Amino acid sequence: MDRQRNFSTYNKEILIMQYVTLNDGHKMPQLGFGVFQVPDLNVAEEAVSDALDTGYRLIDTAAAYANEEAVGKAINNSPVDRDDIFVTSKLWVDHFTYKKAKQGIDDSLNKLGLDYIDLYLLHQPYGDIAGAWRALIEAQKAGKIKSIGVSNFAPDQLMNLELMSNVKPAMNQIEVSPWFQEHDAVEFAKEQNIQVEVWAPFAEGKHDIFTNETIAKIGQKYGKANGQVILRWLMQRGIVVIPKSVHKARMAENFDVFDFKLDDDDMKLMSSLDKNESQFFDHRDPAAIESIFGQSLKALRN
Repeated sequence: MDRQRNFSTYNKEILIMQYVTLNDGHKMPQLGFGVFQVPDLNVAEEAVSDALDTGYRLIDTAAAYANEEAVGKAINNSPVDRDDIFVTSKLWVDHFTYKKAKQGIDDSLNKLGLDYIDLYLLHQPYGDIAGAWRALIEAQKAGKIKSIGVSNFAPDQLMNLELMSNVKPAMNQIEVSPWFQEHDAVEFAKEQNIQVEVWAPFAEGKHDIFTNETIAKIGQKYGKANGQVILRWLMQRGIVVIPKSVHKARMAENFDVFDFKLDDDDMKLMSSLDKNESQFFDHRDPAAIESIFGQSLKALRN
C-alpha cells in the first residue's frame, strides 16, 4: 500500500488518499465509490458528482448496472481532471466471447464518453472466459483500457485464468464484509500479486451491521461510526473498498477514515465476527448460477 501525495478537490479542501499499486504498475485509490443498484440515471449522475465533490477519485460502475452513461456524464461535467479520476467498469457475461467482448468494451467506452477506462473487469467467472479475456488483453494493448481484471473469481478460477494466459489479472473484486471475511481468498490473491477489491463491504446492512455492539465498541475508541470502522478494517487488510450511498452526508462519513488506525486488538475483534457465509448467494452453487446467469449465458448461443 502506498501513501500518496495530498490532493485538492475543486473546492480547495485538502484531503489525503491512500493508493495501491497494481501488478501492472498503475496506481489506484484504495477508497472509492460504487454505483451498484442506482439505475436511475439522474440519481446516479448526481451521486457521482457528489462523490467527486466529496473527494472520491475512484468510481466503480458496470455494464450490468445500466448507469454507465450517467457516470460518464458526471465525470465529463466535473471540474476534476479526468486523469485524476480512476474509472472502473465491467463486462457482463452475455458478452463473454471474444467477438462480443470487443463490442462490449467499445459499448462501455461510448456510454461513458471516455477515451479510456482505467480498469475493466470480467464481471463473473462463467461463459467463454478465455475469449473474453483475450479481448480485454487486446483492448489494453490498444490503450482503450489501462488495467484489466476480474470479479467474483474463486482462487481456483483465478489460477485457471493465470494458467491459460500470459497476462495476470490486476484485480479480483469479491464480496467481503465482517460477516464474510474471505481470509483464504484474500491471502491467495496477495500471494499471486493480484489486488483485492470488495463489493458490499457493509453487507447491505444485514444482521444490524450498523448497530453491531462489537463494531460500535471499537468505534467509540476513535469517535467513529460502525461503517467507518468497517472501511478502516478492510483498508488495513490491504483491500480496496467501494462503498455506495446516494446521500452526500453518508459519502462524507465514509470518506472520513484516514485519520485513525485500528490496533491489533481491534483487528482481532473484527475477525471474530466472521460468519463465513455469503450474505447474497453462493457463486459456486449450480442452481444459483442457472437462476441468476442462465439467461445471459444462453443468449451467447443465439
